[in-house]
Order: sequence, then C-alpha cells, then structure tokens
Amino acid sequence: MTAAGAIGSQTQLLAGGRVVTPEGILADAWVQILGERIVSVTAERPGVDAPVTDLEGAWLLPGYVDIHMHGGGGHSVADSPADMEAAVAFHRHHGTTATLVSLMTRPVDELVEQLGWAAELTRRGPTARAHVLGTHVEGPFLSERRCGAQDGSHMIDPDPVALERMLTAGQGTVRMMTLAPELDGALELIRLLRERDVIAAMGHSDATYEQAVAAVAAGANHATHLFNAMPPLHHRAPGLAGAALDLGITCELINDGHHLHPAVIRLVCELIACPVLVTDAIDATGVGDGTFLLGGQEVYVHDGQTRLAGDGALAGSTLTMDQALRRSVKDCGVRIELAAAAAATNPAKVLGLGDELGSIAPGLRADLVVLDDDLQVTDVIAGGSSCADAG
Repeated sequence: MTAAGAIGSQTQLLAGGRVVTPEGILADAWVQILGERIVSVTAERPGVDAPVTDLEGAWLLPGYVDIHMHGGGGHSVADSPADMEAAVAFHRHHGTTATLVSLMTRPVDELVEQLGWAAELTRRGPTARAHVLGTHVEGPFLSERRCGAQDGSHMIDPDPVALERMLTAGQGTVRMMTLAPELDGALELIRLLRERDVIAAMGHSDATYEQAVAAVAAGANHATHLFNAMPPLHHRAPGLAGAALDLGITCELINDGHHLHPAVIRLVCELIACPVLVTDAIDATGVGDGTFLLGGQEVYVHDGQTRLAGDGALAGSTLTMDQALRRSVKDCGVRIELAAAAAATNPAKVLGLGDELGSIAPGLRADLVVLDDDLQVTDVIAGGSSCADAG
C-alpha cells in the first residue's frame, strides 16, 4: 500500500486508519495533510476536495525518531559521508523518519572529521532519503570498566579542550554526548554541554547512585541504553540505573530481545514518564550473519546477535525501529500508544522538537508509518510523501 505520493503543496486525505495520537487511539479517522504538514486529525471527513487514500483499517503511527544509530544496510555512519547517508536511508524504510547519527569512541581527530560529515548532512534538512537531526557522540569520555563494544584504548579523561574541538567541528549540530559522570572533570563537562544546549547523557559508566545524582544536579538529563554498560540495579546499591529511574530522566531501551528482558521493557514503559526506544544499530543491520568492524574492533553476528570477537560482549544491535515497536507490543505487552510514544513522541521531546515532529497532531510534520495488523510496515511517509516513491 502506498498511502501518499509526492504531491508538493497539495492537500491529501488519509482515511480509515487506526490513528495513534497523543490523546489516544482514534479509530476510522481522517488525517488531512497539506504539503509537509498535518492539518487536522478528525473522526469526520474534512470539508475539502482532495485525493483520498483509504488505509483500510491499518494502523497509522508517527514516524519513528531514533536518537542512537551507528549504521545499517551494510553502512557505518563512521566510514564516509556517503555511508552515513546510506545508513540513514536504510532505516527510513523501516519507519525511522528522523534520526541522530551516533559516533563511537575514536581518536578525537577522527571524531572531528566525522562530525563535519554529520554537520553537512544535518544542514541539508529533510530530503527524499534522509532527515538527520544532528549527532550523538558516544564517547570518548567513558569508563574503561564499562567499555561494552567501545574501544577502551581511545577513551580519555574529560577534557574541555577536546570537547570544544568536537563541538566546533559539529557546527551547532551536536545534540547529545554520552559520558561517564564519575570520571574526574565530568561534572564540568556536563555543565559545558548544557551551556551549549547539548544533551548530557550518562552511559558506559560505573557510577554509583550518588555520583549519578550529582551529575543530574549538574545538568545530565538522559541515560544511554539503560541497564547496559552500567552496574545492575541492586536493592542496596541502585547505581546509575536506579538514579535514572528515581529521578525520572529520559532513558533509552534497546528492545532487541538480547539487551533487555521483556519484563524490563514493560516495567520501564509503564513506570517512567519518558522511555525512549533506540536501535543502537550497527552496519550489519539488515545484512545477515558474518564478521564486521565496529569502532575498529571485530564483531561477529549470529542469529541477529552482535558480539565482540574478543570477549563476546554485546556490540550494538541489528535492530530496526519497526522491530523495536513490534516487540514492545507483541512480546512485551506494552500498549501500542505507549510504544508509539517511546519510538517517536518521547525522542522528539528529548531533542526539544516535540512541537515539530514525533506525533500525529495538527501543525506537525506529516512523518507517518503505516502498519498492518501484525505491526509490519506497509508504507512510510516523510513530510507528506511516501518513501516508496523515493526508491
């Protein structure tokens, strides 16, 4: 089903869908689109003469917003500008209509070069292939005790000079940086990030509860892949995970069936105000089994699991956002409206873009995903145009 064509500034109507809105599910609804924007979402047909696409009872959700993605379709965002764009385009066909590109721990000179590529792609704005919202820099100020798939040999202590080099290279497009808050100098960097309107995320960290609380007081406001690459939640030592849940900051969840138990997904989505589904996808996503390089380290993929060749640690994922949402609803028992919020509305809010995208509401971008009864993607609409028309 192709729900919407590239029709410029014309008006179009989507009819007969089960529309997930910020207020809940609106059955058999009408969505009016003018150009790139949603005009109205109503139970009755709007009084306009316009082409009508009958969704025939399909689900209509806001286009997914992935704030943690390293690659896909055989392309790593860290390899070249062309690979960066191709990885974003791969995920678009899985429902991700807007994304951050995520960089891993590497020498600062390499990160500076990659941030320049991302800045150029971000400045283009929405295109037929990609809508990059900026960069998430995951490192290099991380804990060697919680490397995960990050290369510990390139981790460095918090350094304001290195930070400034990276922010300058990003030309205002760095939107998030993950760091370990317990490191000496980390609180200063958190304050610097917040002064520059960059989200200070905590992750790859061995922080205690008290250290994480101090970081939130300094301005940290996000947890990178909650429960992964951090101490487990313990009833006498709640750690970073406990602090994030206790203080109600936004928390990423990798729902690929390997990183987190379904019960954990369900509990977090039901109990905290702003859970965020992410893919943490690497270039192997959509490719199949084999051996790949991730941040300079060899990883192997078998049956969808990605692990370091050395110690077997989980190394990102082969997840796409459509799979993350489908697993949330069908395997974890999360209500579809909560899952849609975690995949689109909440990440848009994290980036301060909730009044621009991430929901099906008047005035917002017409970024939409059409799902069948099994929650499989049948069409992706970006800025009012079907991605099927973009190839």
